[in-house]
Amino acid sequence: MTTTQPEAGTNRLSFLPVPDETQVPEGVRKLWGKAEANIGFVPNVFRAQAVNGEQFLAWWNYFNLLLNKEGYLTNAERELVAVVVSGINRCLYCAVSHGAALREFGGDPQKADAVAVNWRHADLTERERTLAEYAEKLTRHPAEVTAADLDPLRAVGLDDHQIMELVQVIGMFNMTNRISSALGFVPNAEYYRQGR
Repeated sequence: MTTTQPEAGTNRLSFLPVPDETQVPEGVRKLWGKAEANIGFVPNVFRAQAVNGEQFLAWWNYFNLLLNKEGYLTNAERELVAVVVSGINRCLYCAVSHGAALREFGGDPQKADAVAVNWRHADLTERERTLAEYAEKLTRHPAEVTAADLDPLRAVGLDDHQIMELVQVIGMFNMTNRISSALGFVPNAEYYRQGR
C-alpha cells in the first residue's frame, strides 16, 4: 500500500505516512464518515491507525465498547481514568482528546485540565480520587498490584463489574498511549476548544 505523506511545511498527523480513503478497507471509510457526521471531524487517531486498517477496526471495536457504550462506570469516571493514565504516560494525543471528553462529561473544564496535568491538584471526590490512585498504581507499578489494592475500590462502592471495567479502561489507555506516543499522533485542533 502506498500512503500519502504531508508535503514539507504542512501539518503531519503521525510519524508514519497516513493513508487516504482510497487506501483503507470499507469499514474504515464507513467509520470515518460516521465520525464526520456525528462529531464534525475525523479524529486523527482514526486516520493514523488506519495504516493497518483491519487491526485499527479491531482496536476501535474494543475501545468503543469500553468508552462509548453504556458501561458499569459512568462516562465521566471512564474519561477521568483515561486522562489520569494519559497524563502519567505523557501521551499528548490521549490527554488532549480525552481531556476534552472529560470536560464535556464532567462539566468542569478547570478540573479536567488539572487532572490532565496532575490529578492530585484536581478537586476530586473521594471515589474519583480512589479511581485515580488505582489507575496510577496499575500504570506505574503493575507488578506491585495485589488483591489488597481492590479494598479501597470496594470501600467507595465499586462492585466486581465496575472493578473489571476500571482495569480494562486502564489497560486500554496504557496500550493506546504507547501507540499514540510511539508514532507521534497529533491531536485534532477541535479537541482544544471542546467543552470550554
